[in-house]
Amino acid sequence: MNSITIRRHEVALLPESGRVIIRPFIPADPRRITTIIGRALALTEEEVRRELESVRSEFDSRHFDIESLLDGHFGKVSHHVFTQRSLSRERQLLIGALFSGEYALESAAIFNPSIVPHPDQDGVPEGGLRFIMSLRATGEGHISSIEFRSGIIAGDGRIMLDPVSRFVTVPEVLPNPSYYKKRFTIKLAEMGFGEWHDGDVRQKSHASAVMDQLTEHFTRHDLNKSVNQVRHQTQPSTRDLDRTLECIQWLADSNYELRFSDKLAMSERIIFPVSSSESSGIEDARFVRFIEEDGAVMYYATYTAYNGRSILPQLIETKDFLYFRILTLNGSAVQNKGMALFPRLINGRYAMLSRQDDENLFLMFSDSPHYWSDPQVILRPSEMWESVKIGNCGSPIETEAGWLVITHGVGPMRKYCIGAALLDLHDPTKVIGRLREPLLSPVGAEREGYVPNVVYSCGSLLHGRELILPFAVSDRASAVVSVALDPLITALKSG
Repeated sequence: MNSITIRRHEVALLPESGRVIIRPFIPADPRRITTIIGRALALTEEEVRRELESVRSEFDSRHFDIESLLDGHFGKVSHHVFTQRSLSRERQLLIGALFSGEYALESAAIFNPSIVPHPDQDGVPEGGLRFIMSLRATGEGHISSIEFRSGIIAGDGRIMLDPVSRFVTVPEVLPNPSYYKKRFTIKLAEMGFGEWHDGDVRQKSHASAVMDQLTEHFTRHDLNKSVNQVRHQTQPSTRDLDRTLECIQWLADSNYELRFSDKLAMSERIIFPVSSSESSGIEDARFVRFIEEDGAVMYYATYTAYNGRSILPQLIETKDFLYFRILTLNGSAVQNKGMALFPRLINGRYAMLSRQDDENLFLMFSDSPHYWSDPQVILRPSEMWESVKIGNCGSPIETEAGWLVITHGVGPMRKYCIGAALLDLHDPTKVIGRLREPLLSPVGAEREGYVPNVVYSCGSLLHGRELILPFAVSDRASAVVSVALDPLITALKSG
């Protein structure tokens, strides 16, 4: 094994079943919804108060504001209420409770971490660094979401996590998100809904009819108005029209905006699937602190949206971890998993690591963080421990010696190990060196979990001359190690 010294920190992030949110629990059959509501309508007001009090006493202490959640779920079924008489507030809340259920976000696993410097470094002791760690939380049905932790790396390298709250809160989904017409149109064309040629004549599609009515920067309300207008003007309706308008709405749903209250601690914020494209999970967010040429900072994250059948690579943008924009990525190279953005422009262009073929590590450049094409292979499996496939473990880290890329390799018996490679600072298509042996392998209890024999990471950072590397343990829990940078660079150059 590699002779590089690994410092294992006494930091363990284990799945906690007690961290729960309230989700809608609504039958697909409208007749069942009506039947359940009928049972609630048959109760006397005294019975309603007694039943609601029972719900409050059992569940109120587990949530910040249970009544607003129950009220929202009542609103989702209120059109099924078949009486004209006005309902008391208590009866509405009880009906809401009948169509609600708790979901334990991390009951199965909390894993695949990434780590970035916190945007607020006020009050940090000298030599220290406040950080934010993102984690993939998985619960019942293997639905994944993004959780956060915060903490401080002390000047001597000790890592201390902030206390984790008992409460978890989903953000407000902003009702009227905004879109950029060029990005939206490009993605529609990639989906097969662009203009087309009939001989020498360029024909407008139904999608073009919708987009032509919109300005360069439009809102969801604007889009809905244009969709309705095209639907009204195109009669009789056709299957092609219905499919086009449905896909436009699906694309709009996949681009949305979220906002957390600034009163929430970092561990109380959870990004849970919102759109149909991610209904089965938000997987493996790779966060990076990106510094623009003018010094402005934006935090980006790539992640994989999964709907149970197909994946869709997505992009997150945030400056403060309170307001988030969720966006689809465009371009022919937006495929597979494991896209990871470099933390700054290189020769005036954005750069991204990727793995289009599920085997090799690719690199691509772009004039926009939202559009990617023309990937080129920079690393192929070389050693037996990575002979099945290789990929990245997060965004590259800039050092004076080159771009440090933490990799993962899959070898015999589907064993995942973590390695490293070094790319040229000015031309990262050039590989300066790579480790011939794993930097980190699953050992002892780390081998046991939901998926055995796996160590994996979605992002690390430098603190002084130490690499701070959080990693997942067999798709169940997470831990943290650190590695002295100088011996690692030496090993990379000699590998």
